[in-house]
Amino acid sequence: MPTKEDPEFIAHMEDILDVYELPYAEKHPVVCMDEKPYQLLGESRESLPMIPGSDRKIDSEYVRNGTVRIFAFVEPLGGAHHVSVREHRTAVDWTEEIKYLVDVMYPDAKKIILVMDNLNTHKPSSLYKRYSPEEARRIIKKLEMHYTPKHGSWLDVAEIELNVMTRQCLSRRISDIEQLRRELSAWEIERNILAAKVNWHFRTNDARIKLSSLYPAYTTAS
Repeated sequence: MPTKEDPEFIAHMEDILDVYELPYAEKHPVVCMDEKPYQLLGESRESLPMIPGSDRKIDSEYVRNGTVRIFAFVEPLGGAHHVSVREHRTAVDWTEEIKYLVDVMYPDAKKIILVMDNLNTHKPSSLYKRYSPEEARRIIKKLEMHYTPKHGSWLDVAEIELNVMTRQCLSRRISDIEQLRRELSAWEIERNILAAKVNWHFRTNDARIKLSSLYPAYTTAS
C-alpha cells in the first residue's frame, strides 16, 4: 500500500472497484486470477503413528523437494473456481492457464473480464510466445484485462481465494507435486459444489474516504 499521494495507484484501484460493481452476467463473467509459490516439503524421519487421544507426531526437520507454482481462478459472483499446479512460473505457463480459462471454463462467454496483478508475464504479448498469431489473437479478443495497482494485491479477489486454500488445504507438509495436485483437485471440487461466492463490500466511495491521503490534490480550471 502506498503511503502518500499516488495517482497511478488510485487510477488502477478505481478501475478494479468499478469492475467489482458490475452485476452478474453469464456471458460476461468477472474472473480474478492470482498465483503463488509453494514449497514442497518431505519428512526427514518417519512420523509416529496416531494413537487414540493423541495427534499424529511429526519431526520438526524436513526435506525441501523444490518449489512449484499454484494458479487460482475465481468468479466472485458466479461461484466458479479453478486451481492448478505448475512446475514453473514462465510466460508460457500463464498463457496455457489463460487458454484453459477461455476454452474450458468459459467457452460460451462473449467476453471474460479478467482481474489480475501486473506481473511481467501477465501480458497479452505472452500469448504470442506460445501460440500462433491467429490463436493468440483469438484468445486475447475473448478477454478484457484489468490490472491491480502495484502494492495493491489486496484488490485481487483471487488472493483471498489463495488464502482460503492455504488455510483449508495446505496446513500440513506435502512432499510432491502429484500429491499437491490431488489435494487441490479435491478442494476445487468441493468449492465448486458449494459455488462459494465472494461479496465484495469495499466501493469507490469508501476508498475516497478511507484512503483520502492517497488522492492527489487537484486544481480547478480558472
